[in-house]
Amino acid sequence: TFVFFSLMDQYFGRMRSLMNNKDLPARIRFLLQDTVELRENNWVPRKAFIDNGPKTINQIRQDAVKDLGVFIPPMNQGMRMDFFLEGPFMPNRMKLDRETLGGLADMFGQMPGSGIGTGPGVIQDRFSPTLGRRRTNPLFNGHSGHMASQPQSQFDLGMKPFITSNQGQNQHFHNQNQNHSNQQQAQSKDMPPRFKKGQLNADEISLRPAQSFLMNKNQVPKLQPQIPTMIPPSAQPPRTQTPPLGQPPQLGLKTNPPLIQEKPQKTTKKPAPSKEELLKMTENIVTEYLNSKNMEEAVSGVKEMKAPKHFLPEMLSKIILCSLERTDEDREQASTLIHTLRTEGFITGENFMQALLNVLDQCPKIEVDIPLVKSYLAQFAARAVIAELVSVAELAHPLENGNHFPLFLLCLQQASKLKDREWLTDLFQQSKVNMQKMLPEIDQNKDRMLEILEGKGLNFLFPLLKLEKELLKQIKADPSPQAIYKWIKDNISPKLHTDKGFINILVTSFLQYIFAELGVNEGDEQLASPSKEQLDQEKQLLLSFKPVLQKFLHDHTDLQVSALYALQVHCNANAFPKGMLLRYFVNLYDMEIIEEECFLAWKEDISQEFPGKGKALFQVNQWLTWLETAEEEESEEEAD
Repeated sequence: TFVFFSLMDQYFGRMRSLMNNKDLPARIRFLLQDTVELRENNWVPRKAFIDNGPKTINQIRQDAVKDLGVFIPPMNQGMRMDFFLEGPFMPNRMKLDRETLGGLADMFGQMPGSGIGTGPGVIQDRFSPTLGRRRTNPLFNGHSGHMASQPQSQFDLGMKPFITSNQGQNQHFHNQNQNHSNQQQAQSKDMPPRFKKGQLNADEISLRPAQSFLMNKNQVPKLQPQIPTMIPPSAQPPRTQTPPLGQPPQLGLKTNPPLIQEKPQKTTKKPAPSKEELLKMTENIVTEYLNSKNMEEAVSGVKEMKAPKHFLPEMLSKIILCSLERTDEDREQASTLIHTLRTEGFITGENFMQALLNVLDQCPKIEVDIPLVKSYLAQFAARAVIAELVSVAELAHPLENGNHFPLFLLCLQQASKLKDREWLTDLFQQSKVNMQKMLPEIDQNKDRMLEILEGKGLNFLFPLLKLEKELLKQIKADPSPQAIYKWIKDNISPKLHTDKGFINILVTSFLQYIFAELGVNEGDEQLASPSKEQLDQEKQLLLSFKPVLQKFLHDHTDLQVSALYALQVHCNANAFPKGMLLRYFVNLYDMEIIEEECFLAWKEDISQEFPGKGKALFQVNQWLTWLETAEEEESEEEAD
């Protein structure tokens, strides 16, 4: 999941660079910019793309409340806004038409004095620009001679107050309004309650909306036309006088304007550093660390890099490469840095193995300047094994079949120098690594493997391999049980005395010696029909080794089963001579070297590790059935 997001960051970083490229067409750059901003906005489209299309009047009014904080009530016949045009505060020659209102007439519905057009089906009223305005409204009947000089500004930008008039003009304005008072009283019957308050004081009038209309965007009501509740005449407030002289009339109740908060500018995300920049940063960190030996600063520098996970193997490769040409102490310090990064959770053993293999691929070029590069890399690998950054099996897997040979053997050499042989032997045996597979295919045999290990000083890893080669020589030199036991005690570690591999080699060595003493070659007819003298000699030789076998097999059922498997492999190697396996089974049973339950355990075992089990069972199955029956009879007799 982290790799996916890091790749997305790289893609969008590239898109940002293309977005600022002036050589690309503007259309392409804007499309890239829209995509980048869409991701920064959590993939929520802009409002311009959501609200694209025609809107109803109610939607426009709701948008006005959301965006401007202005509530515009729906217009109907009961709200002609006659008081705007014919109230005592309005100058008698003021033209409140489309030209004065500008764009407000289109935004907020049909204002007084602006019709909706002409032609069939259009209802004309006395505020229509074609009929009512010049025939019925006294404000537009040509009394231009009674007007004073042109005011300084009329509805300046829609929100500035009207020009202040002199005393005579206010008097004329007051007299003209008295002539129309009767008409206003007749019209007030059809007006909503909010417009029946009579004359308004100039101090109470403002173009700004009332505080109750300034709503939060989250509290916008559904604006539907409602029938206003009529207020009885007795509850109506008394008519106020004309506004004081020298003060301009204003529309609407005075309230504090809504605060306009600017959205903070979104900070553009800094693009992730490139691979070259990360490599340069790594080189600087490693160089500074090797010079100062300050581990905390180095770890802090790696943390501040914020390198993506896919870059970690290359970072470790750079750490190794930067230290190859330096001293042994510096290479050890570089290894310590790698192990500390793993302890801090920045890297894993898999990252280290990828880094090691990356450097190994560059070895042919590096060896020109650093001939001992593989030995130095072996030191890094050995320290990684000691620090448990990787296991022996994890180190061996990519080096099988002689890959980068002899690097694996060099790693084992360095580990034995840094720790000790006993520790490495136990660790290697626990890893279950097949050493023959670690060699080139041409050298994958026991003799060649032992020769190579002796040359590298690693033959101590396979003491049994040395035992297999030398024990038979010792038996031929002195076949007495005392001499054989003494040699084993002096040359084989006591830990291996209970090892199945040791028992396998011991029994195999005795069988090979007996086979050689009988003077029978492989494929000889005497193997199938040996003489009586040969059978007696075979039995006597086996009996002479009885003390040694009993010493290591007594009371160890699993080791006795291993001894039977060694016999099975020996017979299989000689093509199962007729009666040979059965003779040994009977002799081992009669000499009490192998116990009854061990024979039966060998029969029931289904291990495929040793070849020839089927043929072996065919030769001894009848005897094993007899043995099982005899054991049951003995158990019944003991029970009685």
